[in-house]
Amino acid sequence: MTGLLARWWMPAAFLVLAALPFVPDVQASLYAQQLTPLFVYALLALGLNVVVGYTGLLHLGVAAYFGIGAYAFGILTVPMFPFQQSFAVAAVAAVLAAAALGVATTAPTLRLRGDYLALVTMGFGLIIGFVIRNLDGITEGTRGLNPITPALLPGIPDPDLSGLRTVGPGWGSRWYDYPYLYLGCLGALAVTMVLLGNLEDSRLGRAWVALREDELAAGCMGLNPARLKLTAIALGAGIAGLAGALYALSQRTTAGPQAYDFNRSMITLCCIILGGLGNRPGVLVGVFLLIGYDTVLTPILDTAVQKPDVQNLFPEWMRGKQYLKVSGWRLFIFGAALIVMMRFRPAGLLPAARTKHELGESPGTAVPGLRA
Repeated sequence: MTGLLARWWMPAAFLVLAALPFVPDVQASLYAQQLTPLFVYALLALGLNVVVGYTGLLHLGVAAYFGIGAYAFGILTVPMFPFQQSFAVAAVAAVLAAAALGVATTAPTLRLRGDYLALVTMGFGLIIGFVIRNLDGITEGTRGLNPITPALLPGIPDPDLSGLRTVGPGWGSRWYDYPYLYLGCLGALAVTMVLLGNLEDSRLGRAWVALREDELAAGCMGLNPARLKLTAIALGAGIAGLAGALYALSQRTTAGPQAYDFNRSMITLCCIILGGLGNRPGVLVGVFLLIGYDTVLTPILDTAVQKPDVQNLFPEWMRGKQYLKVSGWRLFIFGAALIVMMRFRPAGLLPAARTKHELGESPGTAVPGLRA
């Protein structure tokens, strides 16, 4: 029974999420609309998991590829530029741009390992943020590019979906409205999960794991560490670029460079550590716990705390104070959760089968991929 549950809980969860927009309830519709960014961040975390979880390269600049994908998508679609490409063309371009930049910036650092590689990738992420901020003529600086409302396919008029508004509450009339973009992001996440699952069992996936465990031994067995690293970076950066394109479309703007800063990279890394390095379902669990808490649960709790009935539970001198807001404690909660996880479950909430077998559940065991 346990094995059956472990095998089918993820497909069941995807089916439930796909059916959520069809629930005739306004509250359910509001919650579903808040889930779209989670699907995007889950894609970003899966891209980082290819680099950190599969290959063991500690990368701290994945937000840079996220931003490159978003801005490449924005440049090709916003009215201020003459390109005016469709979603399909711009999304492919965003993936290719992020993958190419990942390979170009990683190739000179192939000899670096551990902390040194982490510092270089962190510096690259910081540089991309400054470049985006200072290229006002292209990126609009801190304002971001908008509006991002591309056609779906090149040369084909967008369908009129206004007749479907009665199917569920909150349904829009354009293809990038809710729930069409919601279902599209969910579908992209599902396809990525399946592709990465097949890749894990392939020759390339096993080679990545061998590289993660011992690069010298992998090289002695005839594997090419440099090629394996570049392949992992290209795939991970490409997935991050796709996530950036979907993020820009969901927000109708690229947002400013602050959306792609070092904090984004660190939170994404925390998600895969919390869920389980190298385990795709674990990565999704980590994203839904951390990002879901931040974007969905925290606003609900803040609203609940501000209600008079709840405020009356506190002494008068505490009522209305900033420290009563849950959002003010989110970084503390993130840090405390990571400390507890690294102490009691170093392999994550849902560790990969290989990692669980190697590490067991003994406290204090090092996390694979994060050693020097």
